[in-house]
Amino acid sequence: MQQMSSDGPNTGQNDEIVRVREAHRHYQMGSTTIRAVDGVSLEVRRGEFLALLGSSGSGKSTLLNLLAGLDRPTSGVIEVEGRDLAKMTSLELAHYRRNTVGMVFQSFNLIPSMTIEENVELPMRFAEIDRAERRKRAREALGRVGLGARLTHRPTELSGGEQQRSSLARALANRPSLLLADEPTGNLDSRTGEEIMKLLRECNQSLGMTLVMVTHERAIADRNAHRSIHLADGKLALEVAQR
Repeated sequence: MQQMSSDGPNTGQNDEIVRVREAHRHYQMGSTTIRAVDGVSLEVRRGEFLALLGSSGSGKSTLLNLLAGLDRPTSGVIEVEGRDLAKMTSLELAHYRRNTVGMVFQSFNLIPSMTIEENVELPMRFAEIDRAERRKRAREALGRVGLGARLTHRPTELSGGEQQRSSLARALANRPSLLLADEPTGNLDSRTGEEIMKLLRECNQSLGMTLVMVTHERAIADRNAHRSIHLADGKLALEVAQR
């Protein structure tokens, strides 16, 4: 694996928020074993913007799902803030997803019958945050992504870019320390996609959030990430520092 020095966040050698050790995620399909993630080890420093690159089927989205606690490794260690997700109970993982990570996906996953303010508040309801605090955080997050004037609109009344910004606001509302984004510009035109990337950079730079983003576009990774990791056939193939 090729590696170059990084001019990314100066957080100290031991300040990793994510540590992955020999992680495997295998699926059995009849007599065939699908090795979606196959012995991956990596660290992500606090405040870093890391891009995961690779072709379809390379394992990048599976690895992101492991970091999100949406899937469990077949073997290996997935540590976030010193806690091994593989050893957590289902209840502990649900608490982790509510309080530690924010997630943005290619599909916006907004509930059509709810206003965007209600959509952003929803994860905080599950976290049992007080109603007044929920509203305050939701409006703060929507204001940050430029949708402070659209609180009562429903998803169908918004453009694709506005829906993705609403999805990002929802991910930010619980003030996560780790933000995960899976092809966040995949359903958007290039101009709108760049607006979303600008917001993600601001989350990383201004709010200090650690960001791990899956993308198949190297140019996006080169322009935005501190470091890129390329996966192929479930394995780390190349590591490059952009800045």
